[in-house]
Amino acid sequence: MHSETKAVLEALQRGEISVDEALGRIKNEPFVDTGYAMVDLHRKVRQGSPEVIYGEGKTADQIIGIVDVMAERGQTPILITRINEEKAAALAEQHSIDYNKAARIAVVGDKPEPDGIGKIVIATGGTSDIPVAEEAAITAETLGNEVVRLYDVGVAGIHRLLAHKEYIMEASVIITVAGMEGALASVVGGLADCPVIAVPTSVGYGASFGGLSALLSMLNSCASGVACVNIDNGFGAGYMASRINHMEVRK
Repeated sequence: MHSETKAVLEALQRGEISVDEALGRIKNEPFVDTGYAMVDLHRKVRQGSPEVIYGEGKTADQIIGIVDVMAERGQTPILITRINEEKAAALAEQHSIDYNKAARIAVVGDKPEPDGIGKIVIATGGTSDIPVAEEAAITAETLGNEVVRLYDVGVAGIHRLLAHKEYIMEASVIITVAGMEGALASVVGGLADCPVIAVPTSVGYGASFGGLSALLSMLNSCASGVACVNIDNGFGAGYMASRINHMEVRK
């Protein structure tokens, strides 16, 4: 992935900025201590994208304060996960945001144009899995990826998935989001020639144990090339998919 540091050095090489200006950008303060958070301003330099704010457990004022610090220093777009409606409303009074209520995720600033090597396909077992899938989708889009959504294509009606097999075949990364027995990951893993990231959800009846059944099924998948994140962790899946979709040939 083209990191901020690489972009600065390329601008220097082209003669667009001076050595002193390049050094100043790279040496910019690494973090800001707000008293309740150490806002990591070098996350974008190290990893290619700004710090992501986890909204659950933070007050609205704390979230706004962190966003203020990041926005003032050009750390956009800013992604806030697990943020409820009340906190999102308070944030919207201070910043222009795009908020998804179902996924409990907000974006401050414009999403970038996709610059990944291919498309990320996100498939869900059922409609009830969509909130977690949307967390993954919005995360991936905010990180500069083109996302294709295939929702409600679970194994109870496998023909629904097979009707869209061209997307499965063309994807550079696939995220499967499913609760119940979590079988969708293995089915997709057996069809695809790209990495598959499995997301177990807490959707299901009693013996699904809040997603544990799907988690164990996905961890024990017999299909090669399937990796698994934690229960309901759409953000983690979207972030990892973006990393894969931005891999470059390294010489």
